[in-house]
Amino acid sequence: MVRFKNRWLLVEFVDTSTMDASAEKESLSTRPLDGRLIYNALRDSVVTNFGDTGWGAVGMSLNVKYFSPLTNLCIIRVARDQHRIAWGAVTLLTSIHDVRIIPRVIHVSGTIKHTQLSAIAHNREVIARFRTKLKNTALHHDSYDDYLARSTREIEALHD
Repeated sequence: MVRFKNRWLLVEFVDTSTMDASAEKESLSTRPLDGRLIYNALRDSVVTNFGDTGWGAVGMSLNVKYFSPLTNLCIIRVARDQHRIAWGAVTLLTSIHDVRIIPRVIHVSGTIKHTQLSAIAHNREVIARFRTKLKNTALHHDSYDDYLARSTREIEALHD
């Protein structure tokens, strides 16, 4: 029996429109962004930057396993031998579906378990940042706690 060895990329997509004062105030979380659009953008990035040979190497194993529109966190699975091509394609992304973004690879792991742990820890950090920006944390305390519980269940339910 042959075991397929994978690399798991934990990527955060930082919305640049929230950094630019002249841009619209619509955040990335309110725009229609999902795993399918991220996969298509990754495919286009691989083909543009690494050609058909790069896509041929990466295409069969590339898979977007999880995306959270609130925290802009994404888990991507790719074969171990081609993970550098996928990492390069993620790094070279500038927009997804006309949304200008800056991708930030937070964690690379050989197991989904360590990626899940990093994703859960990163979600807690992002929610803590959201809470510090609020004036009255009592209003949104329950919704953030509900989101953390729900996202933790979703992330832990991921399987190879």
